[in-house]
Amino acid sequence: MLLFFTLGLLIHFVFFASIFDIYFTSPLVHGMTPQFTPLPPPARRLVLFVADGLRADALYKLDENGNSRAPFIRNIIMHEGSWGISHTRVPTESRPGHVALIAGFYEDVSAVAKGWKENPVEFDSLFNESKYTWSWGSPDILPMFAKGIDTNGHAHRPSSRDYKDNIKKVDDGVKEIVSMFNHFYGNDGKTTFIFTSDHGMTDWGSHGAGHPSETLTPLVTWGAGIKYPQRVLAQQFDDAFLKEWRLENWKRLDVNQGILPVDYLNNTDLFKAESMFTNAVQILEQFKVKMTQKKEVTLPFLFTPFKLLSDSKQFNILRKARSYIKHRKFDKVVSLCKELIHLALKGLSYYHTYDRFFLGVNVVIGFVGWISYASLLIIKSHSNLIKGVSKEVKKPSHLLPCSFVAIGILVAFFLLIQACPWTYYVYGLLPVPIWYAVLREFQVIQDLVASVLTYPLSHFVGYLLAFTLGIEVLVLSFFYRYMLTAGLTAFAAWPFLTRLWTRAKVTSLSWTFFSLLLAVFPLMPVVGRKPDISLVMGAGLLVLLLSLCVVTSLMKRKDGFIKEELLVHLLQVLSTVLSMYVVYSTQSSLLRKQGLPLMNQIISWATLASSLVVPLLSSPVLFQRLFSILLSLMSTYLLLSTGYEALFPLVLSCLMFVWINIEQETLQQSGVCCKQKLTSIQFSYNIDITQFRQLYLDDIRRAFFLVFFLVTAFFGTGNIASINSFDLASVYCFLTVFSPFVMGALMMWKILIPFVLVMCAFEAVQLTTQLSSKSLFLIVLVISDIMALHFFFLVKDYGSWLDIGTSISHYVIVMSMTIFLVFLNGLAQLLTTKKLRLCGKPKSHFM
Repeated sequence: MLLFFTLGLLIHFVFFASIFDIYFTSPLVHGMTPQFTPLPPPARRLVLFVADGLRADALYKLDENGNSRAPFIRNIIMHEGSWGISHTRVPTESRPGHVALIAGFYEDVSAVAKGWKENPVEFDSLFNESKYTWSWGSPDILPMFAKGIDTNGHAHRPSSRDYKDNIKKVDDGVKEIVSMFNHFYGNDGKTTFIFTSDHGMTDWGSHGAGHPSETLTPLVTWGAGIKYPQRVLAQQFDDAFLKEWRLENWKRLDVNQGILPVDYLNNTDLFKAESMFTNAVQILEQFKVKMTQKKEVTLPFLFTPFKLLSDSKQFNILRKARSYIKHRKFDKVVSLCKELIHLALKGLSYYHTYDRFFLGVNVVIGFVGWISYASLLIIKSHSNLIKGVSKEVKKPSHLLPCSFVAIGILVAFFLLIQACPWTYYVYGLLPVPIWYAVLREFQVIQDLVASVLTYPLSHFVGYLLAFTLGIEVLVLSFFYRYMLTAGLTAFAAWPFLTRLWTRAKVTSLSWTFFSLLLAVFPLMPVVGRKPDISLVMGAGLLVLLLSLCVVTSLMKRKDGFIKEELLVHLLQVLSTVLSMYVVYSTQSSLLRKQGLPLMNQIISWATLASSLVVPLLSSPVLFQRLFSILLSLMSTYLLLSTGYEALFPLVLSCLMFVWINIEQETLQQSGVCCKQKLTSIQFSYNIDITQFRQLYLDDIRRAFFLVFFLVTAFFGTGNIASINSFDLASVYCFLTVFSPFVMGALMMWKILIPFVLVMCAFEAVQLTTQLSSKSLFLIVLVISDIMALHFFFLVKDYGSWLDIGTSISHYVIVMSMTIFLVFLNGLAQLLTTKKLRLCGKPKSHFM
């Protein structure tokens, strides 16, 4: 089994790494012939102002008194230059935005694996193609371009007075620098000024995705070579910004990145046509280099060229463009060059993804083989489904290994003659031993088919449909949180579709109630958008009430109780009260702009440190230990909450307690005798292996429930697959100074708390149903790998950093679910079975 998990870990690592070779290789090419416009430029120097994180509406919109927050730039729009909206392309983050502005290309998707602070490949930019460059700005941004953050919006949010007042300071700074340049160069009229932004910002202070507030940025240009303001009577746009900003009489020129905005240029039509022609030839050169690179490493009979831009079509377009320039048909030149740019970009994408199908097929074949082998291992070693099959592995004939060796040699030779990278050999050859292992179990497959045929067809089809539907709901829930609501609603109806309702009415009703209550959370908006401390206080009161109920029940026990137990719960009551106080007082202090009180910070970190220790002081009796874990972890969770999510782990835990009860009922219903009552079962490290049993079909449902509850813990209150889903305000009880690693660790612990609660509950389910962890993990492995196969096809290499990163996160989450479960299972075992004492004295009881 150790060998199986080791090989499984290696195989999953290969499957994970494959997406970076398939989807995330750099599209940039080098070695193109430089292109130049033959006419002299209208300006000798360019001054570029980039207001990091400035939204278009924040700059252009007038204040409540009808005045501009940026009077200097407003005056430029009306009297000196041209303006519009720059429709920036995602990812709307600092590095990608500046790369697009300064280097002229969209973000290299291979950077997703390296982070936004590092340039993954070399590229040309305005800086290294200029004679002299000086730059001033954020130390986080400038070093990116030295080789060749918008903190106001994050801290105060765009709707705040701080953000709006800062625009006036930026406007004053621009005015001062413009005056300085004009004075220094004697107003020679050879300076071009551009004012823009790298990206915008959402109302809740984040960026990186594709919301209009992030993609619409201001663009104001003036000076040498730029058109003067153009007065118009009417303009047609899909939005109502012109009237809102009172700029309906000044011509608005919007820009989409990638193509030269000739409408901004104040120059001859010949200059515009020549500049556009140069722009098109530059991109065509990239297409030619990319095509040549792919053709050189592909067998001639396998190479399929991009048919929409053949050599003859390239020649005809360039010849026709030159003819139009000669005959002064400049409008046609611009139109023809735009067509050539469009075709060249499509061709670049075609050759960049040329090997994607081949690699994808190999990975899918390996994936299916691995899932098949894991399923056969479960059936063969951990179930009674095949009763008459010998557990001994029969020696296969020599024909089978020889056939697979021959297939491996053919695949390796095919890759060798095409000079493929070494990683291609891994993806191409990995399916060979995996499918060999599957076919070695041919006798098991035969007996499995024979065993399945003995079951009623409707029974088998029903299980298969339910399993398939459950997997699809889990996959869809990663994209649409309300699918969790659909699943939990189905869970609520489950007892009434079985005989559970007739034998355990109270438990069934409790299960239905808490399933429906938990189903409300995925319908709520993502956490952080609308903070509400009153909900956190309400959750704290419920936790406090639960704590007091536990203490009261202890004091009413007639068989006596341990002083330590009472002390533990009193500590938890005190911890809950302190957490509520810290949340409320911190919020009040921050609203008064007095910062985080030191005492609150000390209490918060002390509560966090004690949350994993205090439960170990309580009794290992099943329900008492689980209540103690819940109460301790909830104290920390309250400190990390900003709204309704504070109620989530409480409701989830209530459902987990009912789950423990209902699983024992299902076990008794199936005829398996339970030796102990739930109230007397204790957690223990020393588990008798002989108590473990073989798997039943119902255990697949238990494993599915576990995966579903874990996914619900992921997406019940937000989208943990992206950091864009989080609000930094959730860590303000611990620190307010920006520290990404500490803040990230705190938010990760907030995410893990519901997981720990689910795993501790499932530890109890395993104990009460005599289900071994090993067999459980194998089922979860199969479920998660089937989901991973879905997400492999859904990985994106286009769109926003949010879209790309989320698609990778989904794949990583399900790929690592089994490994993650091993870690969580270890933590759950520690919390449920370990027992600490306050002192070394023997336990004392009193009546």
